[in-house]
Amino acid sequence: MLNYLWLGMLVGAVILAGASGRLELLTGRALEMARVAVLEVALPLVGLMALWLGMMRLAERAGLVQALARALRPVMRRLFPDVPGDHPAMGAMVLNLAANMLGLGNAATPLGLRAMRELDKLNPQPGTATNAMCTFLALNTGSVQLVPVTAMAVLAAQQAREPTAIVGTALVATLCSAVTAVTAAKVLERLRWFRLPPREATSPRRTSNEESGAASPPVEEQAQPEPAPLAWWGLLLLWGLVVFFVALWAVQVWGPRDGAAPGVAGWAVRGLQGLSQLAVPFLLAWFPLYAALRRVRVYEEFVAGAREGFEVAVRIIPYLVAMLVAIGMFRAAGGVELLSRWLTPVLGWLGFPAELLPLALVRPLSGSGALGVFTELVRTHGPDSLLARMGGTLYGSTETTFYVLAVYFGAVGVQRIRHALWAGLTTDVVAMVVSVWVCRWVFD
Repeated sequence: MLNYLWLGMLVGAVILAGASGRLELLTGRALEMARVAVLEVALPLVGLMALWLGMMRLAERAGLVQALARALRPVMRRLFPDVPGDHPAMGAMVLNLAANMLGLGNAATPLGLRAMRELDKLNPQPGTATNAMCTFLALNTGSVQLVPVTAMAVLAAQQAREPTAIVGTALVATLCSAVTAVTAAKVLERLRWFRLPPREATSPRRTSNEESGAASPPVEEQAQPEPAPLAWWGLLLLWGLVVFFVALWAVQVWGPRDGAAPGVAGWAVRGLQGLSQLAVPFLLAWFPLYAALRRVRVYEEFVAGAREGFEVAVRIIPYLVAMLVAIGMFRAAGGVELLSRWLTPVLGWLGFPAELLPLALVRPLSGSGALGVFTELVRTHGPDSLLARMGGTLYGSTETTFYVLAVYFGAVGVQRIRHALWAGLTTDVVAMVVSVWVCRWVFD
């Protein structure tokens, strides 16, 4: 499916550009997006991947990931029945979904890539997405969002009276999209067109040592010693760290601020915002400290995990270039405008405003492009208008589906994505429609 989609965007862009006299613009955008894919997306991702996969390695060696997976095993086993309950993929997926809920995009992507690598170790057919991979990708496009930070920031920058008004509507929209993501993934995986091919066509994955006849497993797969038990003073120290961050959170929520005291909803928004702001510093302190107290060699393990992150980030560069160049060419050729004209009559009976169509079409393709479209929408119609709140809810409750597919599947070399794209797009459509409906119900 992705092969045809990518080819269609490239050929369609060239035809549209030729018909509208935009070939020169098309050429410039293709070269620009190739540079952006490497210099502005992949290279910054190298550092983020190294940092968070290093931290993930510490959490795994200290037993935190396994403990988290055991605690949420009943829920995760229902969502991912093909993944063993004690497998590292479970903990990595939980951490990724939690980071998405808090709006920690910088942390969510590296954790998600680690989860995909762990899921790929269970894949009997390398190059083909498993049911667990598709479900996980669908949940990434439709994860529950507690605080739509970016959308709120745009509204606040444009002097909105209540930039936090979209928190509740985004939460409703993402709850619906999360249910849709799971439902779509589970239904589509049963259809004949998306079923996994027979396993006889592939052979079980072999490690490099097995192929060479070596007796010992690779270093990465060797059994690691159990971490030392936590002493009473170590537990006390960890609780002290927790109390310290709780105090910081309380100051952010109830500390003195200019203006009148907010109501109950305002306090709730402050609490969620404080949680989002403190989550990353807390994790950066908690993981190394907990690992050190359990006698893990924190520096060596962090470097080993960071090295893995560097390798993953470099591996996804070709996939990023391929997808971002195709998307950039399609937008430069006027493909988004053409789709907007075609879809306006179709979506009219749903009550979907024509002014939101450009944002709805760009959002699955490009995060930065969608941000620009949303910002222009707010400037044109006003930050407190119904359209601005609809756009903010839509932006905060949807995901750049094509980017997620390119990065996550590119990290593990999956070419046959099966139903992942359709599940993700279905989730996006439901989130967009619900965003409009719930905003009409709440604000109109």
